[in-house]
Formats: sequence, C-alpha cells, structure tokens
Amino acid sequence: MGATEVDLAVIGFGKGGKTLVGALATAGKRVMLIEQSDQMYGGTCINTGCVPTKAMIFQAEHPDPRVDAATWFHQAAEKKTTLVEAMRAKNFQLFDSPETSTVITGRARFVDPHTLVVAAGGDELTVRAATIVINTGSVSRLPPIPGLADSKRVVTSTGLLALTERPRELVILGGGYVGVEFASMYAAFGAKVTVIQRGAQLLPAEDPDIAAEVRALLTAAGVTVLTDATAEAVTDDGDRAVVTYRAADGASRTAAGELVLAALGRRPMTDGLGLAEAGIEVGRRGEVVVDEHLRTTLPHVYAVGDVNGGPQFTYVSLDDFRIVRDQLTGAGERSTADRAFVPHVVFTTPPLARVGMTEAEARATGRPLKTAVRKVAEMATVPRAKIVGDARGMMKAIVDAETDEVLGVAMLAHDAHETVNTLAVALRLGATASVLRDGIYTHPSMTEAFNDLFGNLS
Repeated sequence: MGATEVDLAVIGFGKGGKTLVGALATAGKRVMLIEQSDQMYGGTCINTGCVPTKAMIFQAEHPDPRVDAATWFHQAAEKKTTLVEAMRAKNFQLFDSPETSTVITGRARFVDPHTLVVAAGGDELTVRAATIVINTGSVSRLPPIPGLADSKRVVTSTGLLALTERPRELVILGGGYVGVEFASMYAAFGAKVTVIQRGAQLLPAEDPDIAAEVRALLTAAGVTVLTDATAEAVTDDGDRAVVTYRAADGASRTAAGELVLAALGRRPMTDGLGLAEAGIEVGRRGEVVVDEHLRTTLPHVYAVGDVNGGPQFTYVSLDDFRIVRDQLTGAGERSTADRAFVPHVVFTTPPLARVGMTEAEARATGRPLKTAVRKVAEMATVPRAKIVGDARGMMKAIVDAETDEVLGVAMLAHDAHETVNTLAVALRLGATASVLRDGIYTHPSMTEAFNDLFGNLS
C-alpha cells in the first residue's frame, strides 16, 4: 500500500512529544503520534507516574476517619483510577481530533533514517517522516539479584500503583527518590514498610543532614530503614516474599513482606526501536545520545524526555519540547545549556524540595560559603506550618560568602513543592540571599521562611 507520509512522527506519548504534536498540528503540519499501548495514552506521568502517585499520596494524607486504613486505601485507589482513566481518554481525544494529527497504537521501529514500521498484532503500517522524535521514556531497572526477576511477589512502581488492595507488609529495595516516596505513602496507609538501601544513607544525592531528617520522619511513621544493607536474593514463600540481605555488620538477615517493590533505578526505553539500523547512537546507559539541541546523530531525528538520559522529570520533558520546537519553527537558539536552577521534589510527607547545589557540591567548587540550617518548628516567623498542624522538617541554604549568590536551598517542609518554584524563579533572575532575606511575603505563608532562613546565615 506504500508509506504514509507525515511532516512529524513522534514515538511515545510522553509530555515533550505530545506537546510538540499539538503545536505542529495547530500550525497545519501533518503529524503522527505512535504509542505502543492504549493504556499509556498521555504518557508515564498521567498513567504510571506523577498523577497516580501524587493522587494516592494526597489521599494518604487526608484519610477518612470513618473507615480503617485498608478500606481507605481501596477507596483511594478507585479514585486514582477514575482520575487516570479520564485523563487518558482526554489525551487521546486531544491528539487524535485535529485533522492533521493522528494517534496510532503499535510498536514502532526504524527501518531506515526516515522510515518507521509500526506493528500492531499482525498488521503493519509504514510511515515516512521528515522529522522523527523519539519519546519512549524509561522503564524500571531490575539488577541481577537472584530471584528478583522470577518472583511473583516482586513489583515495580507501575505494578504497585495498579493495586486496589493494600499489602499489609511491603519491602522496598532502594532508598532513592521512588523508594522513599512509596515508603512514606504506604506507611501513611498503615502498611508495615521496610526499606533496604545499599548505601550509607537514604537519598544519596542529598546532603547527609537532609537525608538523616528524611530518615527520622520515615522512622517516626513506622518505617524500618536498613542502610548499608545489600539485597542478595529474593525467594517466594507462600503468600510472602523473603529478601535475604547482607547487613551493615556483615551478617546475613532476612526481611519479608506480601510484596517487594524494586525501586532500583530506571533505564531509557530503547528496546526494539531499530536505532542501530538507522544509524542513531546509543550511550552506555542505553540512552539516545543527543546534543544540546536534542538532535541525535541524525540531524532530523530528536530524542526528548527520559530516553535521552537527562533528568527524569515531566517538566524537563516539557522544556525539551520548547527546544525542539525552536529548532523546527523558531530561531533555533534554545538549548539544554539555558537551564538553570531546575528544582526537584520528593513527595514525602512533608515534601522535600531542592533547587541548586547541595552543600557537598558547593564546597567542591572551592568557593567560600555561608550556610543556614533551620528546623521548621523553630522558625517563629513561619506560623503557617503550625496552623496546618505540620511543623516537621528543616530548611537549608548555601550561599557564596563573597558575592551573596544563593548556590542551593533544600526544604523539607509543608508546601515545599510549591515554595521551591518561587525560589527557583528568584534565583534564575539573580536574587541574592539579602534580597530573599529582606523580601516582603504574604502572611501566614511558607515563603515567609525565606526571611528567617537567609537571616541566619553564618
């Protein structure tokens, strides 16, 4: 039948790719969005990432006192599913409705630099595109721990989010952002949670004092945290899974749960794409190699989102869209080098947000530093935390002692996920520690913390 000709083909329904499809369709270009699963319309964020996890966390933080924790989990899971299904359907409608835009469900692979074959069951569609964007995201990584891949009781974050019944006991392998977030959530739903972390601290990318405070919060919530513990095997034993691990003292011990969450990192999803056949370079971590304009080794092929090996955040994928759009329809000046003070959040309760450097990173620069570390409960000028009944956590600022430049801030506090955005904008615009210290903020609000935090630098 010949090939379907389009101006743009995007492989994967993630944030960066689908936004590019919408922009070019509106501009009158013929575009095609190819997604391998009808359960992933809208991308990871909507279906198995940000939206369902944060919906469950919100419900965990606002329990119904009329029901027990297990029942509340079931009701929360139903609410989450209703939300996700509605957003998934809306995304399909948005991107399959314009006359110039088509959604195709199937697995795409390159057969030459400009040609894709999309397979669905026994059917195949050949697509030729002037521009192709790889937007396939990432998948959970399962390292070669004996029994891990074979256990019927091991799940990834995707499998755990699909549950409608709460496990009574959950073992989490990995104390990074995903592991810590799920530990906080499931503990709030009343599950007995054990976290096994190979390294010496949770959240190894954060400063030790921040990580220690997160650990204290989890412990207070009933989570058992095991650090310097290496998982060595997973064995199914009836209705439970047993994890054998090497403890910090060298002894072999076990932890058991109805389920084991493998939160051991993610890898770019490039399997079966035929990248080698097309001449597209892949890096040692499986990522599609791109330049600062997100071009691959083929100038008409781009990679956006998790698959290019950059920060695994939906909002970074959205910025990837801006860079590629600028290449295709603008001046071509935007690049990844433009990014500064990009914040991130771990949705524990309360959330941990950070923008800029850690103290360790700042000290490695050799610059003279001033720091401030403040417990939220001791910040008298921040009554908002006490008003909402959660004055837990701490804040930390790192500042260049000579220039007054703010190098980094970490906030483990109520509403930190919102407050950090105000701070990030201020830092991009060059606000100094003194400007933030002397700022006029609404009252009572969490941004008032800047008066206290930057007023205690030493």
